[in-house]
Amino acid sequence: MSQTLTTERLVLRPWQLTDAEDLYLYAKDPRVGPIAGWPVHQSVEESAEIIKNVFQQDHVFAVELKETGQVVGCIGLLIGEKSNFDLPEHEGELAYWIGVPHWGKGLIPEAIREVMRYAFENAKMTMLWCGYFDGNSQSKVAQEKCGFRYDHSTELQYIELVDEHRIEHLSCIDQATWQAQYTV
Repeated sequence: MSQTLTTERLVLRPWQLTDAEDLYLYAKDPRVGPIAGWPVHQSVEESAEIIKNVFQQDHVFAVELKETGQVVGCIGLLIGEKSNFDLPEHEGELAYWIGVPHWGKGLIPEAIREVMRYAFENAKMTMLWCGYFDGNSQSKVAQEKCGFRYDHSTELQYIELVDEHRIEHLSCIDQATWQAQYTV
């Protein structure tokens, strides 16, 4: 399982089944999942299944507030073939979301920066990618704040989980650019 990472305000740690209530609290909000390409959760039991079958894997972290111990989001590093993109094994995709009451507080950029450090230093990635669907300006801004730069957009594609066709915009940052921005 993944290790635990910490930032000033966050603990990024492996998901536990006991996080299901916290997950459901935010994942039932229709402003969270659909914009990221996944459906609204219908029950705590469904959230527990998502933890068990999707989130409990290497490099996928619960975003926990240090101050309260509450899980308020998720961030994951999906490496190579585990990515939603066609990536080689030395490249990864950062995927993330956070509950609505925590939007605009800089928590996701804080989490992204720490997972970038982990990806480049520990997992030895050479390139990181992020995607956001048309209209998800919050995600675009979070990526830009962390040094990701627009690379390309996809053709209209079918997103099975939400039964919709969408355009996705991809941005990236390579290890050398990250190192120049974030290390001394």
